[in-house]
Amino acid sequence: MKPTENLKNEHQAIKLMLTILEEVGKKIESGKEIDPEHLEKILDFIRVFADKCHHGKEEDLLFPAMEEAGIPREGGPIGVMLMEHTMGRDFVKAMGEAARKYEKGDRKASSQFVENARKYTSLLSQHIDKEDNILYPMAERRLSEEKQGELLRDFDRIEREIIGPGKHEEFHRLLELLKKIYLKGS
Repeated sequence: MKPTENLKNEHQAIKLMLTILEEVGKKIESGKEIDPEHLEKILDFIRVFADKCHHGKEEDLLFPAMEEAGIPREGGPIGVMLMEHTMGRDFVKAMGEAARKYEKGDRKASSQFVENARKYTSLLSQHIDKEDNILYPMAERRLSEEKQGELLRDFDRIEREIIGPGKHEEFHRLLELLKKIYLKGS
């Protein structure tokens, strides 16, 4: 497996969570109550799986390796991806603030949650498409087999040491649970 294949596999899980998040937003808008614990679990997935793990692999390992291979950060695709990671974090922060208010009974916060969830979903959907179809193919062409093997080993280390053993599997179980609840018939 190539490091970019590992990241693409993670994209599939992230896209499923984005679909769940969209459905949660529709339910909130239609006046349905959402279990605040589900909102917190969705945010935990985004903060840990999507950001700390996935974006961490990119920012700490893949992007520097690509820069070493001659792909510029400033004025290039890496700079755009980093800027979008920051934008996504801002949307997640706003969703978190709204979710806390919602949990305390402030139903007006639901529109703030939905608005930021929509912006995040839109941003990340386009972001993933650019990575899968532009950035990752660049990396595959430019990085040596040896460097790709090193990246894969470092990806495993991030999952073990920073995210924690079994955390990926836990997130996949969460995805399946939320999929059954919010994506009936999928």
